[in-house]
Amino acid sequence: MSTIYERLRADIITAMKARDSVTTTALRTADAAIKRAAMDANKDIDDALVIATLRKAVKNLADARAEFAQGGRADLVAANDTEIKLLEQYLPAGLDAAKLEALVNEAVQATGATSRKEMGKVIGALKQRPEAALIDFGAASKLIQGKLA
Repeated sequence: MSTIYERLRADIITAMKARDSVTTTALRTADAAIKRAAMDANKDIDDALVIATLRKAVKNLADARAEFAQGGRADLVAANDTEIKLLEQYLPAGLDAAKLEALVNEAVQATGATSRKEMGKVIGALKQRPEAALIDFGAASKLIQGKLA
């Protein structure tokens, strides 16, 4: 069973051989970000590090996409969409909305949180869950805010 990182490295080579410059550039950029994250954290490259780094890259691309759309740059929006789709291939599928809501409800009850000031407790509880790698914390945050008045 190969790791996500090994698959990404193999895909870089495949893209280079196919002379697919868009894919090669996107994957090399992701590879560099993963290596940088490993050096910054002073730890080996594992699936958790790769997933965290790729999620951050996808989030940054999505934020930039919104800015490009606001600025009327359809060419850059399309380029970002392509890169996001490419990177999402390496990420595990996230949780569906119903499962996320169930996890948030459990975390709110477990922490006894009643106000938005206690949101950090709920997020902390979610991060301790075994399915934490699959949780979209942006969406979870919005759900928590809706539940805590």
